[in-house]
Amino acid sequence: MKKNKILILLFAIVMLFSVTACGNKSETEDGYNKITSEEAKAIIDSEEDVIILDVRTKEEFDGGHIENAVLLPNTEIKDKVEELIPDKDAKILVYCRSGNRSASATKDMLEIGYTNVYDFGGIVDWEYETVT
Repeated sequence: MKKNKILILLFAIVMLFSVTACGNKSETEDGYNKITSEEAKAIIDSEEDVIILDVRTKEEFDGGHIENAVLLPNTEIKDKVEELIPDKDAKILVYCRSGNRSASATKDMLEIGYTNVYDFGGIVDWEYETVT
């Protein structure tokens, strides 16, 4: 019986470690937040004042994008994001095609002073509806 209690306790410790150390959301010391498309969808569905930022090209955007997304190509982030999104504390969910440009754009926005930016990678991983 004592052996079973020890095994259960050990299992609980391992599970606790895996949940806290290996969660989907990760934040680095510089404030960079990486979330999954599932987490982004949950935020979009549950919060009203979320900005969905598509950092692909206009051609890619016109081919299909997440509903209510705002287009600002990654190449224009540093020059135009403050004009497009003046509230640096707004919750912003950033995506691109595969995740590279969204990571770069998110980091650029953090350097500019945005505080609530989440990179959810690429639309290739988006399993939900898109619009054209």
